[in-house]
Amino acid sequence: MRLILTFSAIVLGLTVTAADAGDAQPLTYEMFEAAVPHIDLETCPADLAKQDTFCRASILHEEIHVFAFSLDGDSPLVGFKSYEASGVETLLN
Repeated sequence: MRLILTFSAIVLGLTVTAADAGDAQPLTYEMFEAAVPHIDLETCPADLAKQDTFCRASILHEEIHVFAFSLDGDSPLVGFKSYEASGVETLLN
C-alpha cells in the first residue's frame, strides 16, 4: 500500500502547475531511494536518456516505472515514464 501511495505522490508531484511550482519540493534521489524499492539501470531508455542523468526502475502490477534523475545538485527527478512489462525487451536494447 505504501508503494502505491508513493507512486501516487510522485505522479501528483509531476503534474504541479507552473503557478504552484514555487511551493513544490522536488523529488530528490535520496528521497526516492528511501521510499521506493527499485533497481539501478545501467543506461536510461532512449526516450528518457539525457546527458548527465541516471535512471532507476521499479515494478508495480504489470508496469515498469522508470525514473530519471539529474547528476547535478541533490539529483532531482527530471523524467518519469511507465512501460508495460511485456515490452521490457525494447527497454533493454
